[in-house]
Parts: sequence; C-alpha cells; structure tokens
Amino acid sequence: MNTTTTASNDGGKKEERKQSGTYEAGCHCGYIKFSVTLSPPFPVYKVLNCNCSVCSHLGYLLVYPKAKDVAWHNNSRERCASYRFNTKQKDQMFCPKCGASLGIDFESVFKEHTYGINARTFYGLNLDELEYKKGDGVNKVPPAGDLSGHVWDEDAQELK
Repeated sequence: MNTTTTASNDGGKKEERKQSGTYEAGCHCGYIKFSVTLSPPFPVYKVLNCNCSVCSHLGYLLVYPKAKDVAWHNNSRERCASYRFNTKQKDQMFCPKCGASLGIDFESVFKEHTYGINARTFYGLNLDELEYKKGDGVNKVPPAGDLSGHVWDEDAQELK
C-alpha cells in the first residue's frame, strides 16, 4: 500500500493519506499480463457487479482504473483480441489464446482514458473478500435491455 504526502498552503507539512494498492493480473494462460494500481486499494475499493448482458455473459466484475494506472507487460494490450457490439465504441478485451475476459477499454468513451478491468483477472485475489456494488446496466445503460444474441446477423454471417 502506498501513501503520499503533500505540503500545506502555509508552508508546513500536511500529510494527506492517499492509499493505493498495485495488483498483478492477466489471462489464464499467461499470454496477457498487466498490473493495476487502485485507489483506494482492496477491500475498500468497491467492485461493480453489473447485470447487463455483456457483464453477465463474460463474467465481468469491474474496477475502473485510469489508463495511466494500468501497466501492460510485454505489449499485452496490443496482444488482446477485442469484440465491439452495440455502439461499437468500446473494446471488450480478451486473450486470443485462452479466451479469458480481461475487461473493457473506454478510450473513445470517456474524456480521460479509462479501463474497466475484470477483477477476476487479478492473481491471488479472493473474490469472496471484496466489497461489491450492484449495477443495473439492463435498465440504465442505453439502449436498455438484454442485448445478448442480438449482434450476430445470421443471414450475413457477421456481426451487425
């Protein structure tokens, strides 16, 4: 865990506790590896458990670090396979070797580049010890509804 110290306006030192934790993560086979720094660290950091079709089907339990807080090892970001659906603005990131669901790249969605990283990819993390918050993506993320099975065009044999 890391803390930072800042100077106060009156010239004296004022300690500001900004705790963070850095975690190693990656896919199941080891082809994709990265580290993520979260502030606050686990177990204080609350993980999003969303009910939308993609989070449900891909097994996402998401944390949202800024891109500057994710260090991709050995060009792992470039190694990721991706899947885009609906608005086609976000990469759902996967390992092309073992198929592990890594998370979401929100680069073209948010002003500051952010990732939604699947907490299931963190090595040695006990998911039962984490704090969760519920997300209602089915009803609150436009277009609302279950989008599973609606992106494959059977006639054209391609993604819509």
